[in-house]
Amino acid sequence: MTDTTDDIAEEMSFQGFDDDCKLLGNLLKDVLQREVGIDFVEKLAKIRILAQSACNMRQGGIEEMAELLEKQLASELSKMNLEEAQTLARAFSHYLTMMSIAETHHKVRKGVNMANFAKSCDDVFRQLLQDGISQDDLYNTVCKQAVEIVLTAHPTQINRRTLQYKHIKIAHLLDYNDRPDLGPEDREMVIEDLVREITSIWQTDELRRQKPTPVDEARAGLNIVEQSLWKAVPHYLRRVSNALKKHTGKPLPLTCTPIKFGSWMGGDRDGNPNVTAKVTKDVSLLSRWMATDLYIREVDSLRFELSMKRCSDKLSRLAHEILEDTNNETKREDWNQSDNRSPSKNPNQTVSLLPSKLPSRAHLPSCAVNGESDHPRLDIPGADYNQVNNKDADGKSSTSTVSNAGSSNSHASPTSAASIPRSPSSNSNQQLLAQRKLFAESQIGRSSFQKLLEPKLPHLPGIAPYRIVLGNVKDKLQRTRRRLELLLEDCPCELDPSDYYETTEQLLEPLLLCYESMQSCGAGAGVLADGRLADLIRRVSTFGMVLMKLDLRQESARHAETLDAITKYLDMGTYSEWNEEKKLDFLTKELKGKRPLVPPSIEVAPDVKEVLDTFRVSAEIGSDALGAYVISMASNASDVLAVELLQKDARLTVCGELGRECPAGTLRVVPLFETVKDLRGAGSVIRKLLSIDWYRQHIIKNHNGQQEVMVGYSDSGKDAGRFTAAWELYKAQEDVVAACKEYGIKVTLFHGRGGSVGRGGGPTYLAIQSQPPGSVMGTLRSTEQGEMVQAKFGLPQTSVRQLEIYTTAVLLATLRPPLPPREEKWRNLMEDISKISCQCYRSTVYENPEFLTYFNEATPQAELGFLNIGSRPTRRKATTGIGHLRAIPWIFAWTQTRFVLPAWLGVGAGLKGACEKGQTDELKAMYKEWPFFQSIIDLIEMVLGKADISIAKQYDEALVSEKRQELGCQLRNELITTEKFVTVICGHDKLLQNNRALRKLIENRLPFLNPLNMLQVEILKRLRRDDDKLKARDVLLITINGIAAGMRNTG
Repeated sequence: MTDTTDDIAEEMSFQGFDDDCKLLGNLLKDVLQREVGIDFVEKLAKIRILAQSACNMRQGGIEEMAELLEKQLASELSKMNLEEAQTLARAFSHYLTMMSIAETHHKVRKGVNMANFAKSCDDVFRQLLQDGISQDDLYNTVCKQAVEIVLTAHPTQINRRTLQYKHIKIAHLLDYNDRPDLGPEDREMVIEDLVREITSIWQTDELRRQKPTPVDEARAGLNIVEQSLWKAVPHYLRRVSNALKKHTGKPLPLTCTPIKFGSWMGGDRDGNPNVTAKVTKDVSLLSRWMATDLYIREVDSLRFELSMKRCSDKLSRLAHEILEDTNNETKREDWNQSDNRSPSKNPNQTVSLLPSKLPSRAHLPSCAVNGESDHPRLDIPGADYNQVNNKDADGKSSTSTVSNAGSSNSHASPTSAASIPRSPSSNSNQQLLAQRKLFAESQIGRSSFQKLLEPKLPHLPGIAPYRIVLGNVKDKLQRTRRRLELLLEDCPCELDPSDYYETTEQLLEPLLLCYESMQSCGAGAGVLADGRLADLIRRVSTFGMVLMKLDLRQESARHAETLDAITKYLDMGTYSEWNEEKKLDFLTKELKGKRPLVPPSIEVAPDVKEVLDTFRVSAEIGSDALGAYVISMASNASDVLAVELLQKDARLTVCGELGRECPAGTLRVVPLFETVKDLRGAGSVIRKLLSIDWYRQHIIKNHNGQQEVMVGYSDSGKDAGRFTAAWELYKAQEDVVAACKEYGIKVTLFHGRGGSVGRGGGPTYLAIQSQPPGSVMGTLRSTEQGEMVQAKFGLPQTSVRQLEIYTTAVLLATLRPPLPPREEKWRNLMEDISKISCQCYRSTVYENPEFLTYFNEATPQAELGFLNIGSRPTRRKATTGIGHLRAIPWIFAWTQTRFVLPAWLGVGAGLKGACEKGQTDELKAMYKEWPFFQSIIDLIEMVLGKADISIAKQYDEALVSEKRQELGCQLRNELITTEKFVTVICGHDKLLQNNRALRKLIENRLPFLNPLNMLQVEILKRLRRDDDKLKARDVLLITINGIAAGMRNTG
């Protein structure tokens, strides 16, 4: 049912899936009987049976009977009060979610049971060798592959994170229930656990009551890493390595990782004023904190495992040095501790200057629900909570608490003094002595307790050298974590750089030394080295010290406004009023200079100051933690050079203040071409940039001769329709590749794909395999947005599958590029279809004066803002037109009504025009032989299979004013035309004829999905009569949740 599954064309056995659906459905029914009563459960069953009967009639071609049953169903729903409507909406929404969980679980189960899964590394490597690719070419191409998956916070994840965790627990229980060795009692316990989870879900509010902040969104992304990708990456890399060794005789190098991860969460400020420079800095630090915390856990486990004595001379020497330093440090600590017992010493000397408060929930693992965690951790009592017996004024024993926020992960500042009972008769000197004594005793107790938990270091490193080295790594990681906590609280941190880890290479060094030592000690030790230690090294190589590098994104107009402020202040005129050549001359001249452009004394508007602050923060953080700077709505070469200048200026300023070079390197500056006009000019912009000597040398020197260009699928689709957008994107990529080739520069294309087909979504494999030849040469960046992040990477098993698909699809596109159009006639035909399609789309959406009102009447677009699913506004600017409406609510609204208009509008008109000119056979040949054209038609067919004219018609009849009813009728006829010509070109008698699995998944959901749509229509009618009904709004939002769950898509 999802647009994103990469196995939609593969047959699936439905027996296990049906069994799981039946199990979860029956358990939900039992819970509902207990929660809402048997009578209402029977009413729900009646509604479902009516909907099922109507579906059966319609599928059998008995339209009149289907309409009669649907009217009866609508009548039943209209009689419900809001309490009943809410219960029905919740029940059917949860059942659709249970079906989605069962579907995902079935795919995981299928993957485990298939010996040689299609598109796996093993399968594709074998195919390529059979096709004549040499072993060396295969090996080298895999090792050099550079794919980056960028997780974004686009507001399309409709489920609360609390519910997502509960859904994951149900998936784990289904997996456990599949075990053949379970006895009757164990299976009974699984059922009881499932009942508890479903009950908990029912009793949980499914609606977000406030908008998430950008930091909340960033935490959600980090949680995906912790709950899934952290486990999946080593498994995936082992698969790649094993397949390489099997087919080429050589494993994947230990520090080589074909896939890495990036993020826009906390960095994407395009149209989102809530993402500030401080947010970006905090998110970057939080990401480092999470990485360090995860590494501490892994190193702790590894220390326990690596208990062997044999090691290399180099490791032995390192262990000796560490032990000697540690013993010296221990002596110093003992001396200091004895000094601290003296009342004449300042007690503050014994307490570290550490934060009194961690970032909210930062100390909890991402799988934590209600404080519980799937990762058992021992919280060591520290300075945060030490109970010490004291005597009050009357001589009675009392307990005094030294309290700081945090646990073993956080320690308090000395300013958070212990609370000591004050006696009226006690003087200030007595209080001071008591305070000092309390601090000294609390530290002594804490130190002793730590010693009980930590194993004593051996006097001779030969006893356990690996434990000594890894113990040192853990200590350094803990200091790294404490440093990050201080920075998060804006506290001073004066740790010596040698006491903490700053770069990935620093952490890898001791781990690789351990690995090499074990490999040199014989086959037995080598086997151990290739276990948990190898997995940790691969994690460090993949995630580095930041888990995901953070991209920054801002609209080009904001940079122009900033340069306007600067040039006006310097009496140089208004930058934005200059022509392109004057801008380029000015920018190039300044880029070649060595002085800062922005005077320290400049006073600017808040919006401009925020842009300058962002560049300053990026200069402070550097490219070790940040990835690319993406310019949205880029249209000229000056847009890129403007960012390069502001970036250079900030780096010079920070460098001057620090008295040393800026941390790490300059960020890649990436133009994002989004509208059809900008896509058509993309190649020219890149040629202009590369013709500038300074810029070309900058790319060669600072970015390894690699130019990155981003293409946007969402706004181009909203601008001209899906078919025209797809064709313009294809041509733009061809032109950009050609432009870079002319100047001897390599290119990486960054695909800004959404989740739904209307925003460039669809199966990853199909998308990559249909790119223009030469556009995927071992490198690729692609966004994964909103609900797609959870769908693809929410479970370790699905994550491994998705990572393999990315790897094999990019490998095939590199070594066996997709075929170009066979002849020039095909390109001309595409131009003709695109022209008609775009004209049809724009004449409806932008030129028909009635369309905007029709859109607002026929869809719940206006109500989507109450969902609180994202931190950014739904519009870029405060206007009511579709032009400034973001692509997500545009698609989301039409998906709710099951019309899915943006994905197909204009396609039917274009195909019809070509067929009427006698080009039908040519189109069929294009479909069979040209992967790009085939992918367009297949995705449109999939969307049409999920659309429902009868449901869309009900929205029109109930909600649209009479004078705009005709427009709705015309659009429904256009949908029928599109279905007709798509099936003709595919050679199918009906939609999804060759994808019975997807068709069955859709049909299974209809008895629950259709009543939700009808209820949504009813509630919209009530709300629009009286929009003050908060209860009705809640019911509406629950129906939106349920329809999104049923369609497996939002926007």
